[in-house]
Amino acid sequence: MNKPDTPERVIDWPAFRAEIEGIRVYDDPKQVELRSRDYFWYSPILNEQLDGVTGDLVVLPQDQDEVKRVAAAVARHRIPLTIRGGGTGNYGQCVPLEGGVILDLTRLDKIVEIGEGRVRCEAGIRISRLDDAARETGQELLMYPSTRQMATIGGFLAGGSGGIGSLRHGMLRDPGNVTYAKVVTVEREPQVIELHGDEIQKVQHAYGTNGIVTELELALTQATDWLHCAALFDGYDTALRFAQGAQEEGFDCYLLTTVERRFAPYYRKFGDLFPEDRDAVFAMVAPDEMDRFREKAERMGGRISFAMTKPEIREAGLQPAYECGWNHTTLQALKADKGWTYLQVAYPQPFDPDLVMRQMARYGDEIYWHHEMARMGGHIQIFALPLVRWRGRQAMYDLIAELEEKDGCTIFDPHAVTIEDGGMKEIDTAQIEFKKRADPYGLMNPGKTRGWTAEMARQD
Repeated sequence: MNKPDTPERVIDWPAFRAEIEGIRVYDDPKQVELRSRDYFWYSPILNEQLDGVTGDLVVLPQDQDEVKRVAAAVARHRIPLTIRGGGTGNYGQCVPLEGGVILDLTRLDKIVEIGEGRVRCEAGIRISRLDDAARETGQELLMYPSTRQMATIGGFLAGGSGGIGSLRHGMLRDPGNVTYAKVVTVEREPQVIELHGDEIQKVQHAYGTNGIVTELELALTQATDWLHCAALFDGYDTALRFAQGAQEEGFDCYLLTTVERRFAPYYRKFGDLFPEDRDAVFAMVAPDEMDRFREKAERMGGRISFAMTKPEIREAGLQPAYECGWNHTTLQALKADKGWTYLQVAYPQPFDPDLVMRQMARYGDEIYWHHEMARMGGHIQIFALPLVRWRGRQAMYDLIAELEEKDGCTIFDPHAVTIEDGGMKEIDTAQIEFKKRADPYGLMNPGKTRGWTAEMARQD
């Protein structure tokens, strides 16, 4: 079933399939439905809007030449085209609102080259495999989402913004983090456009609405065998001040996440390592920084409950620290209690932990809090992805208004399907201008940007 208010299209599917003969296609309804979804169900608003929305066909190109063949065919037949990677987005980024073709890029998974301080790869490679390959050369990715195991690097570029590693290296869009993108246009004779440096912002966080990103180059840094650990405190304010201080003092960490004690029942694997009477700071700490990290925690009345290498974490049957923060917290909670949803909050700077304590007192059991230490644009930025008890749409938007107007926070709305209504807040004219060049017929992921209107489409 497709979204009911989308335009009717008459598509010659047999002719389209003949033009892409030899390229793998799935038309089984269950397979198509599976690849028409992401994690939008975190949001009751999006779940109501998007549940049951599906494409018509899934196409799995094996290489970039096959991508061009598909792009040409959808352009000739004016078929909506939605790009899919690992399907780990949270806002319906890869849900095909107008049906059509779902282009699954997970077979485009080659590493083209790993050099000093850089890696070039195809867009469909899993981030875990890419980072593991970089580590074999003594290097590592600057950042990745908490869905490292499943997400693709192209999906991260198109639908993400930052994550684990943003503590050190800022957000994905910050200068130098992504240095090159190869884009295939969707037209009768597809072209290849190469973007460098700041030009990459034309496709970054554009939800795959303006060209098919097939190849990327990203910066690498020297690898560290991070220790996955937790520091426990008798008070969330102390946990926050510890993490804030560790960041401001330049501790060599890849992750600093504060998680209040009410989350403990959702982290069942940890047991006494994250008990229900303590608030936690989950971290990834450089081995030669661990003594200073421990000493600071103890000075502030805390203790280290565990510190393990990644192999030790696996052997102990625990989840790595990068799955204890960012939006994995929401996933952990929803596995146990479907009554939760969440928000994405950026705090005014300089960060004041007392504001968080006032929020905790104000909202009580309606909101559970956790915070992420990060950088953005070269400056410290603190985010929260709190669990919010679902009380209906109006209550959610009343809460958003209160957090923004009363507390000075910025909310990146995870209950909106368009780029502008979610995180961007305004139309990115550079992305729309690039869409006119890379997707002149307006076929790519229709309905995901308010900046594109029907009259912009080329009429040949």
